[in-house]
Amino acid sequence: MRRERFDKMNVVPFIDIVLVLLVIVLATATFVTNQTIKVDLPTASSKKNEEQKSIHIAINKAGEYFYDKEPLSFEAIKEKLLKLDPKKDLISLHTDKETQFQKFVDIIDILKTKGFENISIITTK
Repeated sequence: MRRERFDKMNVVPFIDIVLVLLVIVLATATFVTNQTIKVDLPTASSKKNEEQKSIHIAINKAGEYFYDKEPLSFEAIKEKLLKLDPKKDLISLHTDKETQFQKFVDIIDILKTKGFENISIITTK
């Protein structure tokens, strides 16, 4: 009886096993829920409410800027945005679809340089 040399390895069974394991992981991962510990928190008399401001900035079709429904110039909006707290305040940006893209980018640039974390760009479906 003659033995063959072992210089080739058949990887097809390994690929099959890996694919089966992948299917099992993907099938079970969709049913895993985020398990959190439910705790009834105590109350304190010195509760501090941090109110978040919700600021609406709008740019209409003509390129005019609005800060909470108040028409303002770009420089005035820039000054107001630089006075806000980037970690606490919420910014929602409404722009007309026919507005010049540069006007949108100018507002986003101010928000990025200030370091705003809560920015919503409002769209429709």
